[in-house]
Amino acid sequence: MTLLAVGSIAFDDLETPAGRHEHLLGGSATYFSLSASNFCPIQLVAVVGEDFSSEEESILQGRSINLDGVIHKPGKCFHWKGSYGTDLNEAQTIQTNLNVFADFVPVLPEHYKNSQYLFLGNIDPRLQLEVVKQMSARPKWIALDTMNYWIEGSLTALKKVLLEIDILLINETEAKSLTGEKNIVRAAKTITSMGPKTVVVKRGEYGALLVTPNICIPFPAIPMETVIDPTGAGDTFAGGFLGFLASQGNLEEASLRKAMIIGTVMASFTIENFGTEKIANATNQDINERMKQFSHLLGINGI
Repeated sequence: MTLLAVGSIAFDDLETPAGRHEHLLGGSATYFSLSASNFCPIQLVAVVGEDFSSEEESILQGRSINLDGVIHKPGKCFHWKGSYGTDLNEAQTIQTNLNVFADFVPVLPEHYKNSQYLFLGNIDPRLQLEVVKQMSARPKWIALDTMNYWIEGSLTALKKVLLEIDILLINETEAKSLTGEKNIVRAAKTITSMGPKTVVVKRGEYGALLVTPNICIPFPAIPMETVIDPTGAGDTFAGGFLGFLASQGNLEEASLRKAMIIGTVMASFTIENFGTEKIANATNQDINERMKQFSHLLGINGI
């Protein structure tokens, strides 16, 4: 039940109302893998620079994360600098340096090519499609994340890769931009006719929406007294959601519902501190306890 994940490893400089921190380990693949590895083994594909030290590597090592697909290149890691005001739903980008990520072309190690499940993180859709072509056989399911940059600049390529996938994770603004629909339910339903039959619309502090051709179910976020840094929360959600689905081996409605709850729980750890600290150190006991609390809040027994 290995889950192959392709995405970015980065360093972030962040400022939020809670404070300022520099050189925090981040990137979509980092948050995703730290979350998903609680539920299934991960095979990671990414690129890092010379500033990615053994200290950062140790955060990923010691977990069920295979790093054979992480390429080390001369130069520096992808670097993002951003800030949040009082509205923690929206980050302001101050500076982006792609560095070694600018020329990143995912190449799968031979022993990755038979992975049962595939997550294509937020990279150029042409590269996402090339990853699919590198697989020895089609995975049981393929999931994908994207963003407005690709919707606006590479729509033709994105539509091609959408035809190849089963699950799309996307935020509300992106879903409306992709479809031209102003209503989020209509937008998500439209996407299910574009290839993926399961669509998860991430809505920040308002939770997430699970949509298939047959269901449309809203899930709330966990009410949190302390929100320090929302960076990576969506990637952490995706990791919990897809990691659990990989552990179950099916996309039945019951599994999808529980995966939504688990994704929400995992994201709630990330926002409690800067960077990856909370999600990297969350224990099985921590996760199970929060699952019970959230299930009780939702009025669900037996989760």
